[in-house]
Amino acid sequence: MADPTTPAIEAIAAAGVPHRVVRTERASSAEESARFQGIETHQLLRTIVVRRGEGDYLFVLVPAGRRFDWPKLRELLGVRRMTLPDADEAKAMTGYERYTITPFGSTRAWPVVADAAIVGEPVVSVGGGGFGINLHLAPADLIAALGARVADVSQPEEPHHHD
Repeated sequence: MADPTTPAIEAIAAAGVPHRVVRTERASSAEESARFQGIETHQLLRTIVVRRGEGDYLFVLVPAGRRFDWPKLRELLGVRRMTLPDADEAKAMTGYERYTITPFGSTRAWPVVADAAIVGEPVVSVGGGGFGINLHLAPADLIAALGARVADVSQPEEPHHHD
């Protein structure tokens, strides 16, 4: 039986973007997901939905292990107040469950900001629209396919100190 497809897989194929669909069991963390996929954790991109106004959203792609930097994003977009929609709102807006959200095949094509940290990677992984479904592609192809704006919008996660 053929593997189930998703709107993301259909969208990336229809766009003619060179990619590989990588399916794994559902992971419990970014580190585990990267290990299942055979990539480094920082090659795994999280898709964050940001609301910058009424009905005005964008996708921000940030590597796992880096923290989304609000001040940098506000400065980039020239917007003072932005919020993160909750899981229900994000699903209503994109058609995807939390942790499966991806800019590919979303019900609405919003602007995409890709963190500059991805540019030097040989391959990056974005969500494929379902648990354990990932799309591997070159950063340049990802940026071109999504018309993404590349900018420094993250910072390294703080190491956890145990006192």
